[in-house]
Amino acid sequence: MKQIPIRKITAQLNEPIVSGRFSIRSVADILDGSDLVHDLHRHDFFFILALQNGAGTHEIDFTNYEIRNNSVYVLRPGQVHRLKLKAGSAGFLAEFDSAFYHPTAKPANQRLTRAANKNFCAFEAENFKKLQDLLSHIFLEFTLKQEGYAEVIKADLDIFFIEFTRQSSNLKEPARPGSTYAQERYEEFMELASTKIATHKKVAQYSTLLNLSIYQLNAITKAIVGKAASEIINEIIVLEAKRYLLATPNQVKDIADQLGYEDISYFIRFFKKHTGHSPESFRRLSIRPV
Repeated sequence: MKQIPIRKITAQLNEPIVSGRFSIRSVADILDGSDLVHDLHRHDFFFILALQNGAGTHEIDFTNYEIRNNSVYVLRPGQVHRLKLKAGSAGFLAEFDSAFYHPTAKPANQRLTRAANKNFCAFEAENFKKLQDLLSHIFLEFTLKQEGYAEVIKADLDIFFIEFTRQSSNLKEPARPGSTYAQERYEEFMELASTKIATHKKVAQYSTLLNLSIYQLNAITKAIVGKAASEIINEIIVLEAKRYLLATPNQVKDIADQLGYEDISYFIRFFKKHTGHSPESFRRLSIRPV
């Protein structure tokens, strides 16, 4: 069973007391005058691509975005993407794992989660400059590696995500009315579902893990995203199936097994019901150059 290709962060921090990995690079240095093309793959780390100017395409979990000036792309671990970036693009690419930056304070952790669920946001030039300045300072700290630089980077990341969520909150979609409690429980549900989907496909299983009733869990998901919990579970299953279909050559029966389906016929019917295509048809129609 071939796994989806996973890219790793190469930068190891120099401070022995600092755990985790972090990297930040200038996009212009990465490109070095040439186009960049990354085929479909996934990360086990967080990924921030902030472009002051650029051209190309960025496909994240099968949603395609045209590269725009003053834009930020945030990926969370487990997502798949492919990227085509034209020469002349400029900005920063930052990568970090949860061992390096995973805020324990609830507000900061929620901001990271919200930002990572956003994936893409384009900003007004003045607002983008605030984010760019923070990344420039992070880049300088990472380059010089003076005493305490890792702590400065983490503090700057705190501020970056404050600015990102503050500035992006009204740019794309109106926020749904929902209490802070509902938002927190929804995020817990999503985190559980993203890691347990192969063995947990019923709403009752998640409501038990979250110490909620099925009614309470459905009320929370409807308040936050307007969907029943079962709809969200089905969407996560379909998304993970798409990831394996397009990022690996695995046979459908192996993908079904990976997702916890013993009956391949049932899996094919489920996938077709939710996409309009059989798995093989979806793979055939979707495989294309970036």
